[in-house]
Amino acid sequence: MNSRKPRIALVLGDPAGIGPELVARLLADPATSPAADLLLIADRAELERGMDVAGLHTPFAIAESIAAADFSQGKPVLVDYRGTTQGPFERAAATAKGGRYCLDTLSMALDAVKRGIADAIMFAPLNKHSMHEAGMRTSDELHWFVDQLGFDGPVCEFNVLDGLWTSRVTSHIAHRDVADQITVEGVTRGIELIHRELLRSGVANPRIAVCGLNPHNGDNGSFGREEIDIIRPAVDAARARGIPAEGPFAADTIFLKVQGEQRQYDAVVTMYHDQGQIAMKLMGFWRGITVQGGLPFPILTPAHGTAFDIAGKGIANPGAMLQAFQLACRMALARHAQEPSHALA
Repeated sequence: MNSRKPRIALVLGDPAGIGPELVARLLADPATSPAADLLLIADRAELERGMDVAGLHTPFAIAESIAAADFSQGKPVLVDYRGTTQGPFERAAATAKGGRYCLDTLSMALDAVKRGIADAIMFAPLNKHSMHEAGMRTSDELHWFVDQLGFDGPVCEFNVLDGLWTSRVTSHIAHRDVADQITVEGVTRGIELIHRELLRSGVANPRIAVCGLNPHNGDNGSFGREEIDIIRPAVDAARARGIPAEGPFAADTIFLKVQGEQRQYDAVVTMYHDQGQIAMKLMGFWRGITVQGGLPFPILTPAHGTAFDIAGKGIANPGAMLQAFQLACRMALARHAQEPSHALA
């Protein structure tokens, strides 16, 4: 590598949605180029269409392959790649072709990081139904990454908003199954995982709050005993290992303690998907980020979806895309500081 800037592999997400427009807006932001080298893995026509939609055209260089990328001109470098798809994409709809394009471009981005050509991956919003139609067998992209990498460690999808992180012990499962999946080991693992990821992102002394499961935190066992029998022992186990976790806290009040300058915690561990997602999206829907936590290198995306209803209208809000880029840069730099073997030349 010929730069000390982090290098980010960037893909457009589902071409039927707002992803190409968001990428165009990120490229046009004056703070982007000085912060990182961007390796664009995308169909050139789709990238340029996104620029047309946004009304923003940023010059870029072309490379025949990821290995041939040359950032010496100070421009983003595009590897013009469409994967196995042919013909036009249907717009504003979930399709197998859009899903296959996502999976193919993400596969090349993974290859770029595994080969040391990039330090982190960013992707614009995906559509799970499209990817399932294209043959993705896992429940979500996080577990697709796990399969592609052959990774066997614990993982969790983290959501980040203005420096506040959330994780969840259970994720994409039916609510009727949540309580059965809450275990001491699972909650402890969730606390440990977000603590480790915060350290990897450069937070020196993470403060972690843990949610209860039941209304009013179970009200001393009146509405369930998970807080007493499972969550409190898990918090105690994490603290015994030196992790500064506290809780369990009632889920309907904990997010009052993590807003503004008087924030008391850096992260909240929740018990199920919407317990934290609703609060985070209410606090800042267009700024939220998703981190594919636990994987060997940073992979980030906006926390919102493909927004088919506004695709092609030129009104997509790039707030989350810009936030994801900034965090990707910080995480890549922190990784190099903590793991000298990955240091940029």
